[in-house]
Amino acid sequence: MWTGGGGDPIGTPHVTLGNAVWTGGLRYGWILTDAHGPGILRGRFEYAVDALPVVMVFQPGGRAYGFGFDPWIMKWNLEPRHRISPYIELGGGGLITTREIPVGENRFNFTPTGALGVNFLRGKYHWSVDFRYFHISDAQITAFNPGTDTFGVRIGWGAFTH
Repeated sequence: MWTGGGGDPIGTPHVTLGNAVWTGGLRYGWILTDAHGPGILRGRFEYAVDALPVVMVFQPGGRAYGFGFDPWIMKWNLEPRHRISPYIELGGGGLITTREIPVGENRFNFTPTGALGVNFLRGKYHWSVDFRYFHISDAQITAFNPGTDTFGVRIGWGAFTH
């Protein structure tokens, strides 16, 4: 399980400004490979899915509530060193909300994401912290779709099983 949030502090061009996002969700992942690769890049490949039962988008014109599903998450977990395992991740899915994002556009959007993070391993359980990019866009389903870019932090807690 995890929670996180972020906003657009740098004013990304061609996207809506002043938006912020908070999410809470659950993840299930499968380690697909044994450790391989050279030196410090040695790691394992993971496929995962996320359920996002809680999504809040704070935007000019009103707050939007929603839920989403990310069926495509590819993650490279670097080999642990001193109970720390960095990772890099790319993923995406869909989001349905109570209001259009941005206001006047679409209630269904796509959600590509990317993250750089660290797992803190403690036996079977672990904590994770990552810096995350989260984009909300309808992929030009509507004629005008500036999208929403957010950069933020996500914190998670999980368990490894065999």
